[in-house]
Amino acid sequence: MSTGFDREAGEFARGASAVIVLPDLGNSPRDADARVEETVGLAAAIGIDVRARLTFRLRQPKPATMLGSGQVESVAECVEQQGVQLAIFDASLSAVQQRNLENALGCKVVDRTGLILEIFGERAQTAEGRLQVELAHLDYQAGRLVRSWTHLERQRGGFGFLGGPGETQIEADRRLIRDRMARLRRELDQVSRTRSLHRDRRQRAPWPVIALVGYTNAGKSTLFNRLTGADVMAENLLFATLDPTLRNIELPGIDKAMLSDTVGFVSDLPTQLVAAFKATLEEVVSADLLVHVRDISHPDTEAQADDVEAVLRDIGVAEETPRFEAWNKVDLLQGEARERALDEAAVREDVSLISALTGEGIEALRDKLSAKLTAGHRRYRILLPAGDGAAAAWLHAHGEVLDQWIEGDEAGYEVRLAAADYDRFRQRGE
Repeated sequence: MSTGFDREAGEFARGASAVIVLPDLGNSPRDADARVEETVGLAAAIGIDVRARLTFRLRQPKPATMLGSGQVESVAECVEQQGVQLAIFDASLSAVQQRNLENALGCKVVDRTGLILEIFGERAQTAEGRLQVELAHLDYQAGRLVRSWTHLERQRGGFGFLGGPGETQIEADRRLIRDRMARLRRELDQVSRTRSLHRDRRQRAPWPVIALVGYTNAGKSTLFNRLTGADVMAENLLFATLDPTLRNIELPGIDKAMLSDTVGFVSDLPTQLVAAFKATLEEVVSADLLVHVRDISHPDTEAQADDVEAVLRDIGVAEETPRFEAWNKVDLLQGEARERALDEAAVREDVSLISALTGEGIEALRDKLSAKLTAGHRRYRILLPAGDGAAAAWLHAHGEVLDQWIEGDEAGYEVRLAAADYDRFRQRGE
């Protein structure tokens, strides 16, 4: 595997060395050190060697370079002294700022969006995931051709006698990108339609769908594995999971539910990725219950929770969709911090304190998830022909059978069902 930055390819590879630069405008609820640590974690997710970290307080960003001239010189000195190949800015840079900084620093410059896109490009495993990442990357690059190409003055096409210069290289490149993006969107629309058919089939069954959501590295995949016995990749890395995974689980009183593991969210998630991953996140939008997995040991857990809710709003999750919070990594809390979390969780019905790693609190979580899903259920008395085994099995699979008896040629059942499930049961023979 190659290492370092390949300037011709315009990409950076595992083993590249970098300096992290945080332009701090003082408008973030997060501590500056915590923000830098998160960016270091993002870089580590694709094997970048971070050799230095710089934070600069700014009153306002400079249009040309984001930083002031003296600050740019400080970064340039660090780049030279550390011999790094990459400067990662924890900010959103315009194409002009990125180009000017690369000229001033003598190294590749990437902003937060570019870094996250690079991670997604490496991690996506399924065909759908790769389509989504490519679409997001093209959308990001479409506005940056001014810095990406060295042949902008070349002309293509045109006959001169019309008085126009013909089609420039950058115009042709943009047209090719637009055409490719249109094809990708058509392919993703087909994926979305297929996913909708599968979802409709499940709803007719129907089995409740529980979607795990949360900030990246909060422990969603570890919890998913704990609840399902699956072996989804679960590492102490940001964005360890990109492609959605769906598995069956059993809960008290619920023979079968579908549990969905989804991509983790992050602060300032690129809009291109939110748009591209909407097909994947449709499982979240249509879920019967959202389980918000939080790293309760993280110093910025409240700000992370706010970021997750912001992304949920962006992808169209309804406010009335039932939510539940799993406060994970309780095993990392000690002393007063642990007691405080225990006291707060004890007075809230929508919270479970857990450790997906050690298994602490998992059985209580199962009980609470079951109670949440069945909160709107009612009791029904149903009479069936004694030989109708299929209908009886349906009741056992989708409700909680509290009692059953025989009345002549009929079998009686007292069952707890959701109103929607009862309606579906009545429509089975129609």
